Amino acid sequence: MSGGGHAAKAGAHTKHKKGGHDEEEHENHERWLVSYADMMTLLMVLFIVLFAISQVDQKKFAELKNGLAVGFGNPSVAFEGGEASLMESSDSNSPMDLSSGIGGTTSDATAVQDAVQAKERASASKRQQAAADEVKNYDKIKEQIDAELAKQGLADQVKYSVDERGLVVTIVTTGIVFDGNEANLLAAGKKIVDGVGPAIAALPNKIEVDGHTNQLSGGTGNYPSGWELSSARASAVVRMLHTDAGIADNRLQAAGFADTKPLYPSTDPRAETLNRRVEVIVLSNLPADTRALLPSASATS
Repeated sequence: MSGGGHAAKAGAHTKHKKGGHDEEEHENHERWLVSYADMMTLLMVLFIVLFAISQVDQKKFAELKNGLAVGFGNPSVAFEGGEASLMESSDSNSPMDLSSGIGGTTSDATAVQDAVQAKERASASKRQQAAADEVKNYDKIKEQIDAELAKQGLADQVKYSVDERGLVVTIVTTGIVFDGNEANLLAAGKKIVDGVGPAIAALPNKIEVDGHTNQLSGGTGNYPSGWELSSARASAVVRMLHTDAGIADNRLQAAGFADTKPLYPSTDPRAETLNRRVEVIVLSNLPADTRALLPSASATS
């Protein structure tokens, strides 16, 4: 046989030895079936998974809804339709309604949404009630302070307000409290602090004392700036609350703000006297989201 014939025969099949004999291994023309079968298997698994995740266990969903209802103080069948209707929908094995977000029907999603909103309303109501109770406690403190200051004829020397920090007792630092550009409490100033101290001494709250100066350019005497003067005045009040009222030092803190937090603009006639002040703040122990309700609770009290 010619060389060309041998080459053609070699291209048609190959040989290998097995058991001492030469055998021919024909080319497998059905290998594509293996890849096809693998692809079909994967597709089947994919559709099985998609079908499985599109089903919702309605019985467990009913238990969730009833549990939420009981937690909110409603009967266990408070949701529309009750458990019976949910069990009926479970028998239908209806697929998940993607538009509703939680399963079965839009009414199910609406019921859960209503439950969440009810919980939020209940939580908001509790916060509002806690803020109202806190304001009532502040009213008792104000009454006690006013009673003490009335004995000294100084009841009009303090003003009250409530903000998100707590109760703010404002002492206007006129000439009867501090001399101009000075931080030593005068006799009347000491009487005012003595009237404030007993009302807040027994409280568990921390006490912050803030010093403020006015915006006028009249100088600050022996102090380099309003920062030092306002801080010194706040510290003088803190020191007296500690020594005379017996408030623990770890409950007290002092801060000076100079003229950075005025009550009135410099063009207002009240700025000269009312911006020059010391604020004794009874800091609230309530959570931040509840403290934010204190001003509104005070306005309605």
